Amino acid sequence: MAGNTFGHIFTVTSFGESHGPAIGCVVDGCPPGLALSAQDIQQDLDRRKPGTSRHVTQRQEADTVEILSGVFEGRTTGTPVALLIRNEDARSKDYGSLIDTFRPGHADYTYWQKYGIRDHRGGGRASARETAVRVAAAAIARKWLREAYGVLIHGYLSQLGPHQVPFKTWEAVTGNPFFAPDADVVATLEAFMDELRKSGDSVGARITTVAEHVPVGWGAPVYAKLDAELAAAMMSINAVKAVEIGSGFASVMQRGSEHGDELTPEGFVTNHAGGILGGISTGQDIVVTIGIKPTSSIRISRRSIDKQGNPVTVETNGRHDPCVGIRATPIAEAMMALVLMDHALLHRAQNAEVKTATPKIGGSVAASPSGRRGKPIAKVNPEPHEA
Repeated sequence: MAGNTFGHIFTVTSFGESHGPAIGCVVDGCPPGLALSAQDIQQDLDRRKPGTSRHVTQRQEADTVEILSGVFEGRTTGTPVALLIRNEDARSKDYGSLIDTFRPGHADYTYWQKYGIRDHRGGGRASARETAVRVAAAAIARKWLREAYGVLIHGYLSQLGPHQVPFKTWEAVTGNPFFAPDADVVATLEAFMDELRKSGDSVGARITTVAEHVPVGWGAPVYAKLDAELAAAMMSINAVKAVEIGSGFASVMQRGSEHGDELTPEGFVTNHAGGILGGISTGQDIVVTIGIKPTSSIRISRRSIDKQGNPVTVETNGRHDPCVGIRATPIAEAMMALVLMDHALLHRAQNAEVKTATPKIGGSVAASPSGRRGKPIAKVNPEPHEA
């Protein structure tokens, strides 16, 4: 199986299956000298791990990360960083009925047709379990971006099924299991999910991710557009079916006089472009929204076929997320971080010495989609990784 490596300079190669002994990844291209411990990574993994509320899968995984290489005396060496997360609570017997059948809406059928062999236990390589190592790898990227450029990456649930969740505060996001930015809607979301779980069905979600203080100039104008690579990264997440940059599909209804973000000496007036123009960052907040489909593994009987093509009905038992979007916020943040890290290094390699006389006006005059105002902050430490 090819296609398990992500990135150009800062690369992540993941391995493992949902019910195998472990999952993990190798991170290559990390700059040397970054202070890094397992706890730096663990705090992000804990935000994503299963079993954190009654609204998600009750699989009990500690998701404890082990750093196997690439760190010496508490700092990265520039060599590959190998990360390992052991699977501790797999129940493969729950998937015995899927050996010869295919779940509607799942990758079971396409995997079988492509490879002629399939690990049916929890979806194998197609399981969202694999996203844990993306979050682990991205914790390294997030720390480096924060220390080198002051880049901060946040995400939140902006819609759960029919319930839209307007943005209020970032503080609210950390106070509930939905990553909802409005504490007042949590009770409604809990009641909705309780009924959904009882019904045996599933639902989709919308997640919005924001990167603040991204410098102007990251990206490229043709095949390596920053928004194109962000879109590809987000679409690589299990169950993602739509990606919007900035105003996204709402741009269809806008006039050019409205959509085009006017520039003033104080900053951009709006941010319909989502912080990217011509594939290059503008210095404004980068805003990406993804649409996640309903979970394929549900208890409701549905029509399918077996390996011989005979008609069958499929019911999926076991432990599943009624909405995979509830735990997807840290994953979307992770993919944003991996793309930005890669482009920061690409920009530094070719364009670090480029200077222009035009002021970098940065953030919007009006409040941005993240709820913040003003220009990006200066680098926290221009030379953070001295040997």
